[in-house]
Amino acid sequence: MKKFWKIVAVSTTILFFSATAMPALPGNHWTVEAAGTVKLNKVPYQTTANLNLRTGPGTKYKVILTIPKGKQVTATEKSGNWYKVSYSYTSKGKKYTKTGWVSGSYLKKVSSSGSSASASGTTKITKTVYQTTANLNMRTGPGTKYKVILTIPKGKQVTATEKSGSWYKVSYSYTSKGKKYTKTGWISGSYLKKVPTSGSSGSASGTTKITKTVYQTTANLNMRTGPGTKYKVIFTIPKGKTVSATEKSGSWLKVSYTYTSKGKSYTKTGWVSSSYLKEYNQYINTAGTYYFTTKTANLYSGPNTKSKAASVPKDNGFYSTKKVINSIGQTFYQVSHNGKTLYVYSGDVKKVSPAVFSETKYKANTDTWLYQSPGINTAKLVKIPKDAVISSGLSVASWYKTSYGGKTGFVQAGQFSKYSPGFTETKIANESYLVTDNLNLRQLPDTKSAILVTISKNTIVQPTHKTSNGWFKISYNGKIGYVSGDYLDKIIVPAYSGTIKPYLFLDLRKPSKVTAQQIDQYIAAKAKGNTSVLLNKGKVFIDAGKKYGVNALFLAALAIHESGAGTSPLSLGKNNLFGFGAFDAAPYIAAYRFPSVDEAIYYIAQELKATYLNEKNWKFKGPYLGYKAVTEKKKIRIDSLSTGMNFYYASDPQWGIKIATHMQNILAYKASDYSDVDPNLNVPDRPAIPAGSDVFPPGILAVANSDLTLFPSKKIDAKNQLTIKKGTTFYLLEKTNDYWVKLKYNNKEYWTNSIKFESYRNYISVKNLGRVTATALNIRAGASTNHPIIGSLKQNEYIQIALDSSGKIAKSGNWYQIVLAGGKKGWVSGDYVKLELQ
Repeated sequence: MKKFWKIVAVSTTILFFSATAMPALPGNHWTVEAAGTVKLNKVPYQTTANLNLRTGPGTKYKVILTIPKGKQVTATEKSGNWYKVSYSYTSKGKKYTKTGWVSGSYLKKVSSSGSSASASGTTKITKTVYQTTANLNMRTGPGTKYKVILTIPKGKQVTATEKSGSWYKVSYSYTSKGKKYTKTGWISGSYLKKVPTSGSSGSASGTTKITKTVYQTTANLNMRTGPGTKYKVIFTIPKGKTVSATEKSGSWLKVSYTYTSKGKSYTKTGWVSSSYLKEYNQYINTAGTYYFTTKTANLYSGPNTKSKAASVPKDNGFYSTKKVINSIGQTFYQVSHNGKTLYVYSGDVKKVSPAVFSETKYKANTDTWLYQSPGINTAKLVKIPKDAVISSGLSVASWYKTSYGGKTGFVQAGQFSKYSPGFTETKIANESYLVTDNLNLRQLPDTKSAILVTISKNTIVQPTHKTSNGWFKISYNGKIGYVSGDYLDKIIVPAYSGTIKPYLFLDLRKPSKVTAQQIDQYIAAKAKGNTSVLLNKGKVFIDAGKKYGVNALFLAALAIHESGAGTSPLSLGKNNLFGFGAFDAAPYIAAYRFPSVDEAIYYIAQELKATYLNEKNWKFKGPYLGYKAVTEKKKIRIDSLSTGMNFYYASDPQWGIKIATHMQNILAYKASDYSDVDPNLNVPDRPAIPAGSDVFPPGILAVANSDLTLFPSKKIDAKNQLTIKKGTTFYLLEKTNDYWVKLKYNNKEYWTNSIKFESYRNYISVKNLGRVTATALNIRAGASTNHPIIGSLKQNEYIQIALDSSGKIAKSGNWYQIVLAGGKKGWVSGDYVKLELQ
């Protein structure tokens, strides 16, 4: 079997150069037909294998039945190597006759009475000279199952005297070592060509006219003066070129080939072997076009009418972006039908232009379907229930194009009516919102409307419209619908000017060229004559920046911003310029108390370099100021839109922008100041919490809001601890920078670290602790300015407010009664007192 296929491969290659000549069959008179077939006198053949009977002369035609090996058929027509035959057989007592086409490769002629046929099925023929077209095995019998006698070289002549199917009995004479030998045996006719005898004309008497057909060459192909390799080569047509065929002779076609050479067009006409041609279909991309059938029409699997795949009724629509002009000039459109790519003949459809209009909503009048194409014979994509609302901005004939249930298709316009919503929409742009809870995306802005999909909490969405009833229109996961504004929180991304942008993203580990004088002048201007702890501290900022590798201009701007240029209560009362240790719940009391302003500046430089400007620290989000994006209502940070120190350092989203503005105002940015400077990458240890504490007046009464654990000293000692229960009262004495609190309970002093000042209300409530907010506050003998002054208090000084018999603050109008040292009492205006830790 392997040898057989190898021989066939050789044959295919050889066909480029030669054509196999059919030997004339004695007694047969052929009649040329217009379709390319040849009429035969009824000729009996026997099948040499199980053989498919087909509807036409080729393997592309449908199989009618399989004729068993050894059965007799009667041939009446021939086309190439195919025969139209009749085959009679009996099945279940009934006789049947089938007519169709079979390959001549599996037929052998049945001898009739008077012919010189042998008993083995061979036929005597007139001696005919052939030439081998390849190296060819001579065998002991007519088939590859017989033993090889020798191999006849390509181009040698042999003389045939008998034939069996496509095999010939031949004599071959050759000389070897001076001696002449003649061998007789069987060879395949597939590798023979007839040697013309004198007087042979090679006329076109066996040619047939065919429908003009366009072919494409599959190899470089010789065009000849006649239908066979014996004819002269006119021209070689390159591979991939198109030719037009108008006549046929066996497996040869008469074609015209047009080409251009040196700017001139030429047309050559001649004969080529069909073995190196394929029918040529021209595929052309077109603008998307809708076509509707004008009658019941067939759809085909290819751009021809040979292979019907489906049938559709009149007025069925298709969308096409490609047309095909097939090999015989017919035009087909490529379409999609029920998931398959098929073709419809142009003569069966008409073009329909779509109508584009403003997006309009329609309501289903009945249960209906979304179809793949504008036709009820196309695939149903998804069911649309009655009262469902769709949106469309394009119609084709009596169909709307729309999307529903995540799919896009067409609905019948007659099953829908215009929908009039009870709301209006306003277009919005460039706005982002955070989804604050799992949120349903609905078809309409109404809680009764169908749910399209659920959007997860913390998803960021970008609405396109806002409705008059407070809903937002969005697109999510390919679905367009509405969400309630009650579960959206607008995201605010800080805006900044181009002038401060360089400072906003400057590497703060690079040194600045700012001078102490420039810093001092800016602080003095900002203090506006008020008491400031930052006056003349410019050199301290520069020295601290050099020591720890932090931009001094940034340190100064940070202190100015955080402390109000050194005039804030924290800076004046605790030398705390940066709010270190402070919490929003208790900004003054919780904050660290520094021994001096200079120590506070050095502390902040060291702390920032060890944390926010340290690439290995969790607080590092870039060595620059940056900004923070937060939601409008709940102030939730949006991590994906936040960057730099501002990410963690400050709750104010515009903190970085404000610091950069101070830097620009002190010293305008110059790129040259930083272009050739490397950042200082040294990382110091974090500074220890500074020593310091807030000492309160002795009569400050507090109540435990939860159980508190007490220790005899300022250290955890499980063996000597004491727990006071929720509701217990005690006196508050002192709070240290490391958040230990000294208190008096049952006339004994204890320490506790149970109080968390970021949420102190969960732990304690203080009844009567006040702090002076004025620069100086007069103490008077009575509750008005009409009473004499009996003393004064300094800014940020803690005071004990007197309690009445019911345990409430003693006051008269807006005046507080306070307890002075030694138990003496006086009155102060409540306008200048801040009640702490209530």
